[in-house]
Amino acid sequence: MAMAMSDSGASRLRRQLESGSFEARLYVKQLSQQSDGDRDLQEHRQRIQALAEETAQNLKRNVYQNYRQFIETAREISYLESEMYQLSHLLTEQKSNLESIPLTLLPAAAAAGAAAASGGEEGGGGAGGRDHLRGQAGFFPSPGGSSRDSSGPGEEGKQRTLTTLLEKVEGCRHLLETPGQYLVYNGDLVEYEADHMAQLQRVHGFLMNDCLLVATWLPQRRGMYRYNALYPLDGLAVVNVKDNPPMKDMFKLLMFPESRIFQAENAKIKREWLEVLEETKRALSEKRRREQEEAAAPRGPPQVTSKASNPFEDEDDEEPAVPEAEEEKVDLSMEWIQELPEDLDVCIAQRDFEGAVDLLDKLNQYLEDKPSPPAVKELRARVDERVRQLTEVLVFELSPDRSLRGGPKATRRAVSQLIRLGQCTKACELFLRNRAAAVHTAIRQLRIEGATLLYIHKLCHVFFTSLLETAREFEADFAGTDGGCYSAFVVWARSALGTFAAAFSKQVFDSKESLSTAAECVKVAKEHCQQLGDIGLDLTFIIHTLLVKDIQGALHSYKEIIIEATKHRNSEEMWRRMNLMTPEALGKLKEEMKSCGVRNFEQYTGDDCWVNLSYTVVAFTKQTMGFLEEALKLYFPELHMVLLESLVEIILVAVQHVDYSLRCEQDPEKKAFIRQNASFLYETVLPVVEKRFEEGVGKPAKQLQDLRNASRLIRVNPESTTSVV
Repeated sequence: MAMAMSDSGASRLRRQLESGSFEARLYVKQLSQQSDGDRDLQEHRQRIQALAEETAQNLKRNVYQNYRQFIETAREISYLESEMYQLSHLLTEQKSNLESIPLTLLPAAAAAGAAAASGGEEGGGGAGGRDHLRGQAGFFPSPGGSSRDSSGPGEEGKQRTLTTLLEKVEGCRHLLETPGQYLVYNGDLVEYEADHMAQLQRVHGFLMNDCLLVATWLPQRRGMYRYNALYPLDGLAVVNVKDNPPMKDMFKLLMFPESRIFQAENAKIKREWLEVLEETKRALSEKRRREQEEAAAPRGPPQVTSKASNPFEDEDDEEPAVPEAEEEKVDLSMEWIQELPEDLDVCIAQRDFEGAVDLLDKLNQYLEDKPSPPAVKELRARVDERVRQLTEVLVFELSPDRSLRGGPKATRRAVSQLIRLGQCTKACELFLRNRAAAVHTAIRQLRIEGATLLYIHKLCHVFFTSLLETAREFEADFAGTDGGCYSAFVVWARSALGTFAAAFSKQVFDSKESLSTAAECVKVAKEHCQQLGDIGLDLTFIIHTLLVKDIQGALHSYKEIIIEATKHRNSEEMWRRMNLMTPEALGKLKEEMKSCGVRNFEQYTGDDCWVNLSYTVVAFTKQTMGFLEEALKLYFPELHMVLLESLVEIILVAVQHVDYSLRCEQDPEKKAFIRQNASFLYETVLPVVEKRFEEGVGKPAKQLQDLRNASRLIRVNPESTTSVV
């Protein structure tokens, strides 16, 4: 009774949990209110856990049952597919046989019927007429010709058996196109390695009247095989292998320059293989010999049909000759043409795009120089519908909705088949659209690092590597097309660089990085862009065009920072010599000035750690030369005037301050010190700036020459004591 109550409680709990209005939070709240303590909650928890485990077991059991049913269903579908192939081939064969009955039999049969009727009237019975007709039928030519006579009445059955068996072998449909070929013997074999006698694989042998087909087993598809090899009998030698237990019931096939060893199921089957192979080879040799003798025998003169063979035929009743062009017809009765639409459907369903396009090429080559009667137009209409379906599938393969993994090579299959279908423009458009989505996704998924330069290195590597791979794949896929596709690629590359420049500017310029960091980042981008020159693609000018506005803004911003700092130092200028306190500090300053290009800084140093220059002038020199060095890393022709004007503005601030101080200072000692600083600016700093600018740009700057040659840049009122800065 307790067990019954437990089962009823579990079922009630299950129904409660499975109800559509179940809310976990409300259920736990009610359970907490109704429970007497922790023990009740633990028991309820155990019941829920047991119910969960039971549900999981039921789910696993259902999944296993469904999986078994799925496997059985797939196996039945495979069998049904094979049977449908066989049925389709049998129907096609029957149709071909019916269509091959000569139309000449109809008037001959009518004439024989009339003769039988007259003979019956004269002979007084119908049986004699029927016997006469049966005897006359033997004189009509059979559709099969001499091969039918030589093969006997069982050839059609043998051909049908061959067709049925070979339908189960993948990749050997070309064998069905050989006329007069039929199956002689077949059976299972096991192949062994010739050197070490190790078992290799299970195979199935099909012995035809002129060749031997070897097919391997497909374990996942019962009763199906895959084509392995085909050996003509006239170049095949059979050798019996002596039994050496456990190696027994074996025979060897010799095909120059290779050999293969097979094991039969038992000694009887081995003996049958050896006998039937020898007999078939002998029959083939005899057949070839007869054919050669018949070909060498002289032929009689051709029979000429006289127009006067019927003296009762009226010349007026003769039908006018039909022109040969009108009599020309297109033979569409071949098996591969009849099955072409269905084969295309199978190829599309199995994603065998190459096979589908191969079939279309074969049809186009066959119908290339032939007329277009209604039958051909109907066939083309059916095929065009499959071409449309194939194109849609290929377009979907290249759509950005598909997986973008695998790089540009993953699109080669669909692109090449679209090009073969004459859809070169569409293939180019879809390929570039797919790669644009891939580039955008790669940039978006790139992790933003704390260090800007590290992120830019990763960004450039990802983008330019992808661009280089896309360019190489594009060149490989569209090498044989017109030049319009290459123009489309250049336009696409310009658009892709726009995406890259947007991500680059957002990280470098929008975050207000220092000019030195921005210069290093731009340098990295230029170096990666120059790698595209290896494939003949130069996009450096596009990078310049996309980044020129941001670089101009960075130069202007840093120029303003230098000017403000210089003005601040000028406002606190006391015109005193610098005391660096320690020799190490003095040596460090000398190295800094040497790196700035000031080679004669020694003459401005005094005793101990003194420097005969103002702190303001020294700081201005280091800051100006640093700005020039970083700006030259960013330089390209579009920035020439921006950089030059920024330098002139920065230098003017220092020169105007020195000029104003000379005019206002009354102390002779300080005035001499100011003149020494002015001499350092005009005779040392400005020539270094001018020389470094010319080295970085490649041409001198007239504005800097004029600035250096002028003794005073700005004329002020001698009586004025106010600064013009």
